[in-house]
Amino acid sequence: MDGNKDSYIGLMLDNRYEIIEKVGEGGMAVVYKARCHRLNRLVAVKILRPEFAGDEDFRRRFHAESQAVAMLSHPNIVAVYDVNRSQGVEYLVMELIDGITLKQYMMRKGELNWRESLHFTTQIVRALIHAHSRGIIHRDIKPHNVMVLRDGSIKVADFGIARLATSQNTLTQEALGSVHYISPEQAKGGQVDARSDIYSVGVVLYEMLTGRLPFEGDSPVAVAIQHISSMALSPREIDPSIPEGLEEITKKAMNSDITKRYASAEEMHNDLEEFRKNPGATFGYDDLAYPPEAREPTRKLPDVGHLAVGKEPVKKPVTKKLSKPAKSRRERDDEPRRSPVGIIATVVAVLMVFAVVGVMLYFLWQVVTPVLFPEGQSVRVPSLVGEIYTEILDKPEEYSLGDFTFELDPVSVYGDEPEGTIIEQSPEGGSYVTTKKNVIKVTVSKGPRAILLDQLAGQEYRTAEIRLTKLGLLVGYEYETSEDVLKDHVIRTIPEASATLGEGDEVVLVVSTGPNVVKVDMPKLIGRTEEAAKALLKQLRLNIGEVKIVESTSEAGSVIWQSIQEGVEIDEGTQVGMQISSGPPPSPSPSPEIPSIEPSAEPSTAPSYEPPSPPSSTGLGETTIRIRINLPQDRESVRVQVIQDGITVYDQTVATDQGTINPPLTGTGTSWVEVYIDSRLEEAKELSFE
Repeated sequence: MDGNKDSYIGLMLDNRYEIIEKVGEGGMAVVYKARCHRLNRLVAVKILRPEFAGDEDFRRRFHAESQAVAMLSHPNIVAVYDVNRSQGVEYLVMELIDGITLKQYMMRKGELNWRESLHFTTQIVRALIHAHSRGIIHRDIKPHNVMVLRDGSIKVADFGIARLATSQNTLTQEALGSVHYISPEQAKGGQVDARSDIYSVGVVLYEMLTGRLPFEGDSPVAVAIQHISSMALSPREIDPSIPEGLEEITKKAMNSDITKRYASAEEMHNDLEEFRKNPGATFGYDDLAYPPEAREPTRKLPDVGHLAVGKEPVKKPVTKKLSKPAKSRRERDDEPRRSPVGIIATVVAVLMVFAVVGVMLYFLWQVVTPVLFPEGQSVRVPSLVGEIYTEILDKPEEYSLGDFTFELDPVSVYGDEPEGTIIEQSPEGGSYVTTKKNVIKVTVSKGPRAILLDQLAGQEYRTAEIRLTKLGLLVGYEYETSEDVLKDHVIRTIPEASATLGEGDEVVLVVSTGPNVVKVDMPKLIGRTEEAAKALLKQLRLNIGEVKIVESTSEAGSVIWQSIQEGVEIDEGTQVGMQISSGPPPSPSPSPEIPSIEPSAEPSTAPSYEPPSPPSSTGLGETTIRIRINLPQDRESVRVQVIQDGITVYDQTVATDQGTINPPLTGTGTSWVEVYIDSRLEEAKELSFE
């Protein structure tokens, strides 16, 4: 591929998916934005790199894995629409996500607050519950494979692909892009099950909470060894503000002993939900269990070279770095040695000094102070911290002793203590004063800071979120359609503007999704005149797309092809393209016969139509013909669908060992016939029944 120009851009795969632009790439494939011309929607197309696409065994497993993943249907999983091969290109068609990866999100924000970490983790676990229930293990859960959408929801991508990526039996620098999230059993090349995904989720949660990975190293192999034999710092050792219950969930998910890990994604989800309802909850789980060799906290290991999957790692001693060079035995022998008696004497002397100083301070406080300030000429300052300021004002006589008078000089500040509580004073309580009139400066709490909620209606939701976050408020979202408020702008807030809030309170932004989009069923245009078809589209509020005039045996001016299949539900305003017949060619044509379908590049899978001669008549003005469909030989059975003028006339699952099948078609004049094998369009042709 040219370094300056991507040869895939502009390519049309299977006469359906037009490659528009590259949006990402990984070790196995490159991802492009594409347009599906059959359904008139944008999709993501993942094209395998040539080194993988050229491996026949890899291609076979890629198709099998992808077809299994295509059966998944969950709001937190990126949908897979199709897996196919066209023009020598192996590709996967997926839902196009408007968002960024969780890794990119974390790089922008650093460590996430625990509420956001809980929100994302719960959705990842829900995706795993659905996949595991259908026997599919992800094997490569990491922030790079989690997409964050604008509404704060997430979708997990690349289910089943990791099984293919690990088909090589060595852990190399290139193969271990996911090593920071790999489970110990994966690092050892052992048996992998649903609990391996749970370990990886635990690492992702750890990274979100602490802003760092549990293990680092000079090479992928060094990191893999640490997953097997080292102990990560507890999240609360890094950030004490992390709730204890969420730390317990993280540590249990990351337990290096697979038998002490969560047994299922459902079990982990239950704990996450219990913690969400009660953030003060704890679960009483023991600390992470580690193998006997794990006796030190996380450390950076040197590169120990190549590690083969399926073999125990070669253990090399880890040399601890000394702050000073070690002395030789001769140097140690020459050093003067201190006797135990001398050490004891030094300790006793230090303790005696402290005792003498203490006695002197006590003497000064109890004896000298009364002499210098006789009774009636000095007074001890009352301790006011913790008292209520207004109560002191109501009974000032309790704080005036003899001829001494105390006046308060208050300063009010926001604080965690209840409003009116004295939180500081000067001079301090317990000190002595000798002047007749004294002023005690006190700091009085105004209580938690009150926040007046601004009017946010009409603002773009991300701008509103930033304003609320800076005030120390939490942000939630709800979505509504609106004819008046632009998409992605705030309709109103809950609570409403001008409400008084405290730090940590939640404000829900009700965000507009734009006008309510009306769905319509795509009508049948084939057989109608161009004018009638356009009038029908206008009546249904559909836009007219590209209109082409093509040569055809159909009546001139009639529609012979439509870009969106009849019956498909689409939005109002969708563009619909058409092909209009220009009529038969002016030169005489040979006697009518069923056209011969040229075989495709893969004759084993491409159907062909060969009606018997002559066609038989039904006696009702209709004619019955049979078409021949060659069945592919790379599968035991396939589903064959034949659609005639938009109506399904044949839909059966058949065994491929038959070689061919010959379904009958009945009609008059001409018909537009489409043949699908396993939901993939193989041939489309206009047939004559004359």
